[in-house]
Amino acid sequence: MSNDEIFAKLKEILVSEFEIDEADITKDALLGDDLDLDSIDSIDLIVKMKEFMAKDKGNVDPSIFKSVKTIGDVVEALVPYMA
Repeated sequence: MSNDEIFAKLKEILVSEFEIDEADITKDALLGDDLDLDSIDSIDLIVKMKEFMAKDKGNVDPSIFKSVKTIGDVVEALVPYMA
């Protein structure tokens, strides 16, 4: 899955599940400041992305998300786990 495809899936989930305005979701959008997501929301977002992840790549290491600040950071963090 390409970075753009991962971004599109994240955007779809953020709009449908978190009721965030699509126009606010950019790769530079800050999770907390711009999208009002807290750490629990971020974990929920990753859980919702699990259905798109490759089964043979293992589980997402939660420690990589300690440095994630933007949607673009989330995309980059997910790349190694995607199908």
